[in-house]
Amino acid sequence: MIKIALFASGSGTNAENIANYFKDSKEIEVTTILCSSPTAYVLTRAKKLNIPTFVFNKQEFMHTDKVLNYLTEQQIDLIVLAGFLWLVPSSLVARYEGRIINIHPALMPKHCGKGMYGMKVHQEVVAEHDNISGITIHQVNEKFDDGSIIFQATCPVCPSDTAEDVATKVHELEYAHFPRIIHEVALKLR
Repeated sequence: MIKIALFASGSGTNAENIANYFKDSKEIEVTTILCSSPTAYVLTRAKKLNIPTFVFNKQEFMHTDKVLNYLTEQQIDLIVLAGFLWLVPSSLVARYEGRIINIHPALMPKHCGKGMYGMKVHQEVVAEHDNISGITIHQVNEKFDDGSIIFQATCPVCPSDTAEDVATKVHELEYAHFPRIIHEVALKLR
C-alpha cells in the first residue's frame, strides 16, 4: 500500500476531495493529514473522514525534525500539499526528494512565487487581462513554486470574469485533475 500524507492550512476542500478519491483504493491510501493551524477546518473534515491528523507550528516545522520524524514513523511514501502555504524546509525536501507535489492555482511560471496564493492569484490574472488561467501540479523543492511541472490544465478567462469567477473555474480543474495526477505519481513510486 502506498501511503500519502496531505499537508493543508485552511478549509481542506482539496484534501477532502483527494481523501474521497482514494477511499476505496486497494493500492493507495491517505493515511494522515498534517496541518499548520490548530483551528483550520481541514481538521474537522479529517475527523469526519476518520483520517488521523498531526498539527505543528512554524518553529517545529522549520527548525526541528518533529514533522520529519512523524512522517518516517507513519512510513509515508508521498507528500501532497493541498492548500499548504509554507515553504518546505530543505531537510524535508531532501528526505522526500521527488516525492512531494503541490498544486498552484495558475499556469506557472506566471502568477507564482512567495505571496501568490488563493484569491491573490486570481486577482492578478484578472488585473493582467489574461485570457486563460488554470492549474499547475508540480514537484516541490526549496523555493516557492519552482519545482518541475508535472501537469497543467487550462480554463478560459472572459473579459467580464471577476477574480471569483476565475477561482470557481480553477477549483473545478483542481477537483477534476489533482487526485488523478496524484494517483499517477504515486503508482510510479512502486
